[in-house]
Amino acid sequence: MADEIKREPQQPEESAAAAESPEAAQEQPEVTIDMAALAEGLKAKLEAAEKQAAEVKETLMRTAAEYDNFRKRSAREQSASYSGGMAFAIEKLLPVLDTLEMAANAPTTDENYKKGVVMTLDKCAEVFRGMGVEEIPALGLPFDPTVHAAVMQQPSEDAESGTVLQVFQKGYRLNGKVIRCATVIVAE
Repeated sequence: MADEIKREPQQPEESAAAAESPEAAQEQPEVTIDMAALAEGLKAKLEAAEKQAAEVKETLMRTAAEYDNFRKRSAREQSASYSGGMAFAIEKLLPVLDTLEMAANAPTTDENYKKGVVMTLDKCAEVFRGMGVEEIPALGLPFDPTVHAAVMQQPSEDAESGTVLQVFQKGYRLNGKVIRCATVIVAE
């Protein structure tokens, strides 16, 4: 590599002479730059890039909004499923609560038995309250078709017409939603 021939730089006279020769002029075409056209081309490319960036940004924002809506919808559906399952289970357990109430109110000579039934009933009622279950008040109140189911009407001298005289089966709400209407007798 050290044995390679080194070129010496051309002298200024030689370069000027080479530039003046017609052959050299043909070899090196004159370059002219149209600055206005270049600026227009760059401006068009910039606008296209900005438009593409805006489209990508809009797509990303839509995707983020869709994901947020999906997340919220999933949370609502999960909550509704949980509430529906809880209501279903409580509806199935209400007859057990009714039976315990009948047993607690039944006459018996065995006080320990009655005490055990009452304690069990109280514990069940406490658990139901903790789950958001509340009894629908009915006795002595005006009949409300949204929470009461009338099985019959009965004449009464003591009560106003439309007043609940007797409750056959208690009604319950779960977190404000009626899961079972109270079955009642209403005054004529």
